[in-house]
Parts: sequence; C-alpha cells; structure tokens
Amino acid sequence: MDKVLISPSPHVHAKASTNSIMMDVVIALMPAIVVSILFYGWAEILVLAVAAVSCVGLEYLIARFLMKRPELFSGSSALVTGLLLAMNLPSTSPWWMVALGALVAIGIAKMSFGGLGQNLFNPAITARVFLLISFPVQMTNWTLPNGFISYPDAVSGATPLGLLKEGLKSGESIQQILSTNGFDSMTTVIRDIGGSAGEISALALLLGFGYLLVRKVVKPWITLSILLTIAAIAAVFHGIDPAHFTGVNFNLVTGGVLLGACFMATDYVTSPMSNWGGVIYGIGIGVIVMMIRYFGSYPEGMSFAILIMNCFVPLINRAFHQKKYGRA
Repeated sequence: MDKVLISPSPHVHAKASTNSIMMDVVIALMPAIVVSILFYGWAEILVLAVAAVSCVGLEYLIARFLMKRPELFSGSSALVTGLLLAMNLPSTSPWWMVALGALVAIGIAKMSFGGLGQNLFNPAITARVFLLISFPVQMTNWTLPNGFISYPDAVSGATPLGLLKEGLKSGESIQQILSTNGFDSMTTVIRDIGGSAGEISALALLLGFGYLLVRKVVKPWITLSILLTIAAIAAVFHGIDPAHFTGVNFNLVTGGVLLGACFMATDYVTSPMSNWGGVIYGIGIGVIVMMIRYFGSYPEGMSFAILIMNCFVPLINRAFHQKKYGRA
C-alpha cells in the first residue's frame, strides 16, 4: 500500500521546484561565467570545475554517510553554491584552497545547520570570508586578464578598488589614480581589470539578473534597495569631496556589488521573506558596503555586509510579517 502523507493546510502547489529554481540561477550565471572564462582562460575553468565538483560531492557525502539522510542532498543547490564560490575567487586560486572553501561552504555554513533551507549564512560568502581571512595573500593575488581574450595595454593587475585605497593613502586624488591606471567608465562596465570572475563584467551580471526577473525567480526589491542606497551615499560623499570619495557610477559597477546584490543577497534562505523586510535588509547592506569602502581597511565590503545582515534576518522577519493565507 502506498504511504499517505497527511499535513495541515494550506496546501499550495506550484510549477516551480527547488531544482528548477536552482537551474534558473545556473542559467543566469552563464553570461558572467562565459565572460570570465574568455578573460581568464583555463585557470578560471579549473577554479569553476573544482568548486562545482567539490560542493556537489561534499554535500552528497555528508548527507549520505555522515547525516545518513540522503534526501537532504540537493545537487542543483550545491552546484549553485560551487559556481558562486568560484566567482568570488581569483583565477589564480590553487585547487586545494578552492576545495577548502567548498568544505567550509557546504560542511560548515550549510549542512551543519541541517541542509538546504536551514542555514543562517550564505554558504558561498561564508567560504569567501573564511578564505580571505585565512589566506589573504592568495585571495588578493589578482592577475591581469590573460585568457582567450587579453588586453596587453593594461597597466595593473590590481582591482580598481584596491588601487584607489592604496592611492588615497599615498595622498593622490581619485582622478589621478584613475587616469594613471587607465580606468574609465567602459573599463569598469564591460571588464574589470583584475579581480574575481564575479567582477569581470557588470553587463553580463545584469543580463543574468534580468533573466531571473523575467522567470520570477527573484523580486527586485532587495537588489534595488542595495543599489539605490549605495548610489545615494556615493552621491552625497562625492558631492562633498570628489577628490577623495568615488562617485555613483564607479561604486555601482566595481567590485562585488552587482554579484552580491543580484545573486548573493537575494538568496531565498538567508534573506527576509517580506518585500519591506527585503528593503530594510538591502539598505543595511548598502550602508555597510559604503562605510567599509570609504572608511574601512578593506577596499571591498560586500561579503562582510551580506554576512552581517544575514544575522538580522530573523529579527527582520519578526518585524515585517508576510501576509497570512486568507487575510488581506
């Protein structure tokens, strides 16, 4: 006799499943992944392959043999974690460091909380921050794009944010730093000189995010609140002192802002459930990002900002409730 499952109402059915949603995210990441491979070549392919295989394999092994609950294994979710982890790493990352990041992402940040849907922190970002703190030299070893497409006239392998941070400490103005290193608006929109795969092309990331919006996989409120907050703070500070504070366009398209705002902060599990909660969450991320960029020791703050705001998600969910079924 077949088992009959009895559960309380409401019983809601939808065409979307966890696997279909995760595969939509994979498809949305493809433009940025393709561009990163074109610029960083075989080295980036290796990072992507190790991260993806390690995350999927570790989740299966932990669910099957350690937790003895094979139903907790979600290959598509683990694949997304692996791809996002790879996009947060330099193409020069050694394979063992990528595999260690996968272990932190899957074993500590995800499965130790109970698996998919239970984790408090975004797994890929948790792994990135762990690697950044543990291996700062390897994690900031940015190389010039030198893959299947390369730019021999580029003059620096550092990220624009890193160069700005060092240049400002030396007393240079922002205009001097940007002109000396050959950064312009098209450079930061189409390709970022140096950086991880997730920083290589703002246009590719926006194209993927547009796909997620069309597929109704994500809502725009978290992403928009992050970007508008960053834009507002940048406009105020740049207007006060343009020689020492970067402007709106630069802050929106450099570093991990678009990858974080479009693909990381919108993670279902670690973001608020309500629209207004998402707005508050996004504003918090935007404020922390800009305070770290302008006044912190790190040139970039998106990873730290998302992790910090992940901590507040339970409180935000309590303050901003979803509509109850059957109520207005």
